[in-house]
Amino acid sequence: MTSAAGMTNVRALRRSAADATDGELIERIGWGDREAFDVLYRRYARPVLGLALHRLGDRGRAEDAAQETFAKIWRRAATYRPERGPGAPWLYGVARHAIADQGRSSRVDPVSEPPETADDEPGPPERVESEWVSWRVHRAVDALPPDERMLIELAYWKGLSQSEIADELGIPLGTVKTRTRRTLARLAELLEEDG
Repeated sequence: MTSAAGMTNVRALRRSAADATDGELIERIGWGDREAFDVLYRRYARPVLGLALHRLGDRGRAEDAAQETFAKIWRRAATYRPERGPGAPWLYGVARHAIADQGRSSRVDPVSEPPETADDEPGPPERVESEWVSWRVHRAVDALPPDERMLIELAYWKGLSQSEIADELGIPLGTVKTRTRRTLARLAELLEEDG
């Protein structure tokens, strides 16, 4: 006999992420489904940011709270129980907690002096954009065939030169150069399709 939660899981797997309900997306995120996370993020990033901005009154703190909301959703999606209600209220509950935490932790001390020089560190919008691009690139690399993925990992994550890659894999340098060009072109196509 199949439980109600088991039936929800089967339906969630069959439906494409774009057509899935919020609850199904959250369940799929709990299983590690990045596509489901992407769809949920696109559905709720703006409303969550709007809620945070309304409650906190400061764009930087609101962006931090929105970013933390989605990080918590990724980490805690497995705790979502569809029998307790739809996904949107659960998501907004996570958002409310992240916003409240941001409100408590980011209070500015009125006596402190502003810094004399501008901070060179990237701000929340730049960090969010950088993390989003990084996530998309990693997802695209994961979609490559294993031999092409290995070339990218050796070149860009291990920092090996093309000569070192040729030695590591035991193949001619010209083959490494040709495969690298082809792999980078395929990676660019994957990123363009995703964007």
